[in-house]
Amino acid sequence: MRKVLITPVTLADRQGHYLKVLQDAGFEPVFPDRPEQLTEEELLAVLPGVWATIAGSEPYTARVLERAADLHVIARAGVGYDAVDLDAANRFGVVVTIAPGTNHDAVAEHTFALMLALAKGVVRQHQAVVSGQWGRTPTMPLRGQTLGIVGLGRIGKAVALRGKAFLMQVVAYETQPDEAFVRQHEIELLPLEEVLRRADYVSLHVPLTPQTRHMIARHTLALMKPGAFLINTARGALVCEEDLYDALRSGHLAGAGLDVFEQEPCRHSPLFSLDNVVCTAHTAGVDQRSREEMSLAAAASIVALAQGQWPEAHIVNPGVRAAFERRRRGGSPLPRP
Repeated sequence: MRKVLITPVTLADRQGHYLKVLQDAGFEPVFPDRPEQLTEEELLAVLPGVWATIAGSEPYTARVLERAADLHVIARAGVGYDAVDLDAANRFGVVVTIAPGTNHDAVAEHTFALMLALAKGVVRQHQAVVSGQWGRTPTMPLRGQTLGIVGLGRIGKAVALRGKAFLMQVVAYETQPDEAFVRQHEIELLPLEEVLRRADYVSLHVPLTPQTRHMIARHTLALMKPGAFLINTARGALVCEEDLYDALRSGHLAGAGLDVFEQEPCRHSPLFSLDNVVCTAHTAGVDQRSREEMSLAAAASIVALAQGQWPEAHIVNPGVRAAFERRRRGGSPLPRP
């Protein structure tokens, strides 16, 4: 029986219909010994004999893929795949899949949870009330404010719809916009610098690439409106955390809502010492519904690939097809160092 390693911490309770999908197809689901994100060394230790993984954010580096001779499929339970070295996956005939359309609403809801927590001072007010205080300081509104969305893909569009529902003015930066959506919802497209200047709330929804790494740093933070808020539910490395800390501590920014960090798990950060920061543990995309949908999509991709199908809409490295098919059919393994 071929093994599928289940690594996302959010699936560590070993529940969900995705397990039956795998078992009915003849796979044996296996789990790490402890529910924490695996390091490179830990991943290397558990991959022997594993045909596929339902993957979290653990590092599928070139070194890992060189040594994972049994691995055929990395099925991300999500839509980001920056933790996978795609060049190495292609070199060693490993298909990488994602679960599009399964978590955009969850991320959008979480984005607004962080935005509202900051605007309404929820954490500060809770701490004051339970300590016996009864201050009634006015809070910030969302209605009438400008929401700047950086990245208008599936998640950015879901955030835009919620911004409109909150009676916000929505501006966006997007290199490949859905023109029909933009027209229908009267969203103003602007260069990134102008979005940062105009927005009272800036929300990041772009993938992490060499071009977007630290796109929010000292020079772009300086463009933001004094008293603005930054929300990041995308990838931590989009933001230079040292520069963000300075912008928050100086009072240039009013606050930040962060679900993601440059290094995860993030145990310690100077940002944690600031009372104008609200943090969560990379949970934006994982509510109960999206968890079920993402895990099912990942399991379905693994089963389809094992049965000779090609779920094209979920595959991020289609050029690997010939090498994968040769491996799937028992052809000679690709050379490894």
